This record gives sequence, C-alpha cells and structure tokens, in this order.
Amino acid sequence: MKNRKVMFKGIILTMALVGVTSVCMAQEYDVESFTTNSGKTVDITLIKHGTLALNYDGMEIHVDPVADYGKKTDYTKFPKADVILITHEHRDHFDSNTIHTLMKEGTVLYLTQRCFDELKEGEVLKNGDRRKINDVIMLDVVPAYNTTPDHLQFHPKGVGNGYVLTIDGVRIYIAGDTEDIPEMSHLKNIDVAFLPMNQPYTMTVDQAVHAAEMFSPKVLYPYHFGQTDVNPIQTRLENSGTEVRIRAMQ
Repeated sequence: MKNRKVMFKGIILTMALVGVTSVCMAQEYDVESFTTNSGKTVDITLIKHGTLALNYDGMEIHVDPVADYGKKTDYTKFPKADVILITHEHRDHFDSNTIHTLMKEGTVLYLTQRCFDELKEGEVLKNGDRRKINDVIMLDVVPAYNTTPDHLQFHPKGVGNGYVLTIDGVRIYIAGDTEDIPEMSHLKNIDVAFLPMNQPYTMTVDQAVHAAEMFSPKVLYPYHFGQTDVNPIQTRLENSGTEVRIRAMQ
C-alpha cells in the first residue's frame, strides 16, 4: 500500500491510496477514503457524533456541522463549504453560528423546514427531493423518523431528512436521526452507510442490524451513538457482507 502525507490546514494527514481505505488525520480526526469510478477519492472526515465533512475533487460538503456539542471543533481550520446539509433542527445537528463560519459566497445550504424557519436562509428539502450538485454528484433526500410508540415525539415522520450522496459512483447514505424504518429497504447499492445508534432517540443495536440487513451496505459506520456499546454490531454482521468500522463517533 502506497502512502503519502497531505497538509490539511496545518494538520498532517496520512492517506492510503489503494482501494477502499481507512486513514487517520493525526491528532484530530479519522478520515476514510473511497475510490470513485474515475479513480479519484471521496475523503470523509469523521468529526464527531452526527457531524461529517466530505471532500471530492476540491468540492467540500459538510453534514450537520456543530462546533460546541461534545468535543469542541474549530471550524476555522476547515475549508469553507461548497455545500452544507442539515438533517434536522436538534442542537447536536443544527448550529447557525457554525453554518455561517463555513459559508462563503456561493455556498449552497440545504436544510429542513424547521431549520429554515429559524435561520431564514438556505433551500428547504423534504423527503423524496433530489438535487444535482454538479455533473458527478447527486443528492437524494430520504426519510428519517422514529417508529417506537413512546419515541415518536423525538423525530416525527416527515420532519427530518436522511441523505444519499452519489459521488462519481460512490453511494453514501447518511441516515440522520432515525430508527430502522421500512423505507430503508428501498435503498440500493449503498457503498457507505452511517447509522445512528443511541436510545431512546435513534436505534438499538438490534434495530441497526435489521437496518443493515435491509439494504446491505458495503461499509457501515455506527455514528451518533453516545454511551451505546456499538461493538456487538460488528459481530452480528460479521458474515453478512457488510464491513463494520467503529470509530470515535459517539
């Protein structure tokens, strides 16, 4: 495996270049790299909890950027965003100050109606919407909601978004806050999935296993898991064809 060192705003990053690889941004964040159809890479920075940053060919996409929830994040050290995706209005996902820190002229902000009602800017997307980001990046909006009877108040159906990004052939599912909803069975050819696993707000380990079995992602990252012990999902899916990668995304 051939490695190279990349400087990212003063942070050294060791990046593996062959196939679907896992790399680490020294001292700060894990960065996972996936090879696209054209031989380029999608680099996914695992920032914390439900917060991700993706880079493809110079395009910067941030998902649920939040500076002060849990581990503090200095967003001045990240490149400005070309696209920002917000899944829903809860404060561990929606932070207006961080959004404005990342924005530049031309930044496209996609968010839910409740987030728009507070922020008064951006474009509202709802479940079922689709947007073409550029010639090789497509965004599909999918449902994210609770199904357990006494948890319905946390994430009502039709309010929050999950997102499927297709980036030069690599399909990445970012579930947002959801349980193992039946709509997951409609997901196809998912290369990378991020599934939340914390009760009572999202999924149990059993639910996450069921979710993964519905659409069989090639690589699964438990995220947004708080104090949940996510290690059992690795054993449960060991022979399923899905590789489970556990990172510091509590």
